Amino acid sequence: MTDIQNGKMIDPGKQSWNIKAGVFSSCMLHIIAMTCMLSDHMWATLFPYLDILTCIGRIAFPIFAFMIVEGFYHTSNFRRYLCRMLIFAVISEVPFDLVSGDSVLYLFHQNVLWTFLIGLLLIALIDKVRKTGKVWLWIPVAIVVTLVGYVIGTITMVDFYGAGVVMVIMFYLFRGKEPWKLIAQLVCMYYINAQLLSGYCYTFSIAGHSFEFPQQAFALIALPVIWLYNGKLGYHKKWFKYFCYAFYPGHLLVLYIIWQMVM
Repeated sequence: MTDIQNGKMIDPGKQSWNIKAGVFSSCMLHIIAMTCMLSDHMWATLFPYLDILTCIGRIAFPIFAFMIVEGFYHTSNFRRYLCRMLIFAVISEVPFDLVSGDSVLYLFHQNVLWTFLIGLLLIALIDKVRKTGKVWLWIPVAIVVTLVGYVIGTITMVDFYGAGVVMVIMFYLFRGKEPWKLIAQLVCMYYINAQLLSGYCYTFSIAGHSFEFPQQAFALIALPVIWLYNGKLGYHKKWFKYFCYAFYPGHLLVLYIIWQMVM
């Protein structure tokens, strides 16, 4: 549903964003996320000794997860959006398998579009129940669906596993710029990245005490960028929309070819 405001069709979902408080459009967020993702995959293939590349890369997934939720709210055709995601998930699997497993078929890790596809289906389910207006119903459903999403993402071994699916749902549940939602996003992001995903940690000392900082926690840097979203689409020609989808399998394939040539 849309409303008319000053002669323009306005999606009600946009009203939870303070337009004047942000500087980044959807287009700009996609460019930032794609740049960070490229940095991460360059580390994974060509420059494994440059940790700074993967630290920058941690910023990409949260931005994409956030934009999946925005896409859900603003798409004019959910089924078409879902089908487009499915098609590019299938197309991306071979390039992803080549990079992650050096094989055209690597069953132990699936590309990130499957993560987003699962998240998209689950937030659509929660949203359907939420629209009934029965808080006593949709909140328990949201909790159960989130837990199920974590299990599905972990079992299917999609990129970022169940934690990645939970992050998509988190941006749906706490969508908006109200202070309590921003705090909830920060707390959830810390738990997801520093606890659920964790992984490699950097050790440093302060006043004789040693501390560990998870590499994955650099993902929290994405939050200030997301909070500067202005709710606007920005440049969005059809070619750019499909470029954003094609960039994922395309850059993976190019990096893999270069990697094989120089290794």
